[in-house]
Amino acid sequence: MQSLPLWAAALLFAGAAAAVWVAGISLSNQTDVLSTRLGLGSALGGVVLLAIATNLPEIAITVSAALSGDVGVAVGNILGGIAIQTVVLVVLDAFGRRGGRPLTYRAASLVLVVEGLLVIAVLVVVVAGAQLPDTLVAFRLEPAAVLIAVLWVVGLLLVNRAHSALPWHESGEAPDNQVPPRGHSRRQTEQQATRKGTSTARSATIFAVAALVTLVGGVVLERSGDAIAGGVGLSGVLFGATVLAAATSLPEISTGLQSVRQGDDQLAIGDIFGGNAFLPVLFLPATLISGRAVLPQAQATDLYLTAVGLLLTTVYLAGLLFRPARRIAGMGVDSLVVLVLYALSLPGLFAIAATGG
Repeated sequence: MQSLPLWAAALLFAGAAAAVWVAGISLSNQTDVLSTRLGLGSALGGVVLLAIATNLPEIAITVSAALSGDVGVAVGNILGGIAIQTVVLVVLDAFGRRGGRPLTYRAASLVLVVEGLLVIAVLVVVVAGAQLPDTLVAFRLEPAAVLIAVLWVVGLLLVNRAHSALPWHESGEAPDNQVPPRGHSRRQTEQQATRKGTSTARSATIFAVAALVTLVGGVVLERSGDAIAGGVGLSGVLFGATVLAAATSLPEISTGLQSVRQGDDQLAIGDIFGGNAFLPVLFLPATLISGRAVLPQAQATDLYLTAVGLLLTTVYLAGLLFRPARRIAGMGVDSLVVLVLYALSLPGLFAIAATGG
């Protein structure tokens, strides 16, 4: 696609983004139906299925970049995606439900704190793994990528245990938070599908088609985005960490807004944290496919965005613990802080990129 004129690459990028948006909504809905009917629910199988479904664009981009040998785009998209998807919570807070208490006040739960800590733990390993020599590869595996995958699995087990019981009053639930149990919106989606006569086989077919559309859309996003970056003189790594990461986060915005408007605030935040914890796991298949140690290829911009993601996640963890009740500019204090911090981080990102970082 490098030979395409800029307008054609931009048109392809916009079309692929729209396809990912629509297919992502369908994927989320069918995931709710299938996980409910197959008895997965909030168990590990449902969490893994949802993590894979909502991150199919990132999976497609990572695989495509690894196959083409351009692992820098894969690293930038993964780490930039974490920062962008955390900012998605600002959108959910501001536009999900007007009036009333802020998002973190309504969703406050120690289970969400555990999920946020898993994101932080995974990102710490990312920073450490990026410092290792790129020659540290055996059997097409690098130690940091393997450790991230193991840490993610252990974290899922802890989160699953936290869902069933925490040795705290009310199992870690804060007073005056959401009344219906977490995940009730998924059951509502399944009930709507039942009323419409959607069979499990039809739901699985829709899921498969939406997954295929999302995968193809992700590849087109990566290829057309690379052409756009070249056309406007922006580095592929920087483009992947900003515009491309934002485009692949569109499904999370749509499905998150749907959850918040149905009163499932904990699910909305949990899905964002869950997706952010899963994204670095993609370094493992990227290493297997490319045969190169991917994490040591991280640029200064990637590590900078990792630090931004850590900071933004920490702010929301503080919000879940301290539960600010005021709204400022239509959002909670923590969301406003996140928005300001992310905006302030962008000049630094471009300054690093300008110096060749």
